[in-house]
Amino acid sequence: MKTIEITELEKKERLDKYLSQILDESRSTVQHLIKEQLILVNDEETKPNYTIKIGDVITVAKEETEEIILTPEAIPLDIVYEDRYLLVVNKQSGMVVHPGAGNKSHTLVNALLHHIKDLQPIKGELRPGIVHRIDKETSGLLVVAKDVKTLEFLANQFKEKTATRTYTALVEGVIPHNLGKIDAPVGRDVKNRQKQAVVEGGKQAVTHFSVLERFENNTLIECQLETGRTHQIRVHLAYIKHPLVGDPKYGLKKTNKDHGQFLHAKTLGFTHPKTNEFLSFDSELPAYFTDYLISLRG
Repeated sequence: MKTIEITELEKKERLDKYLSQILDESRSTVQHLIKEQLILVNDEETKPNYTIKIGDVITVAKEETEEIILTPEAIPLDIVYEDRYLLVVNKQSGMVVHPGAGNKSHTLVNALLHHIKDLQPIKGELRPGIVHRIDKETSGLLVVAKDVKTLEFLANQFKEKTATRTYTALVEGVIPHNLGKIDAPVGRDVKNRQKQAVVEGGKQAVTHFSVLERFENNTLIECQLETGRTHQIRVHLAYIKHPLVGDPKYGLKKTNKDHGQFLHAKTLGFTHPKTNEFLSFDSELPAYFTDYLISLRG
């Protein structure tokens, strides 16, 4: 943890520009850390264009970061749909969406750069084409944009909540009611900066769920996101005392699985940027998920 207290300033300056000089890091790396809430100002989340002031206390959760160079990699992709503007990928559990600390290669982005020859990253951009993301251990559908205009068009749908996403999840315990809504703010865990939590002053987060099947000690549910916060489903389900089975970060240690949490992004819907047609896609549960359900039924 690095703490920087602003005691004097020669001129007005953006947070990202100031820190890139102080930390000797690229501006894009600093912006990434700010977006991941690893850089706080006065213990609060902020934005790269924040104008720093005398008296501000800046904390950097990771003192040492390393420049990441994106390279194409010939990694197989399960492509559900593709045209000249976008593609929909069914990501397998265990694959990281984009490079970052601890995962500098072998990500979905590396595979996309090999598959889409003209998907050139914006200077310093670690997430070319990525409209939204899902966790490493989560499997399922993602839409990827091939150009900037498509990216902006699709990103706006997620922001305006016109894109649809449903997830299939297996949780600990038996949920007695058939329908539920979790409306609880999510932010960085004050006790563990590497985790998210339901916290006062966090960003609004809403998850709807319905029960699909009940087992002796578990429940299979469908979750629909109204918002898209980091680890939202995982945090919300842990908050109501029904964490995801196998979740290594928010679940019960005694039931952790090698492949991580039982969470699958099953359906995805959005309006196409050129045809204005609403496209909807569905993906089957991965084999390990269905096999485990069979064992619970048996």
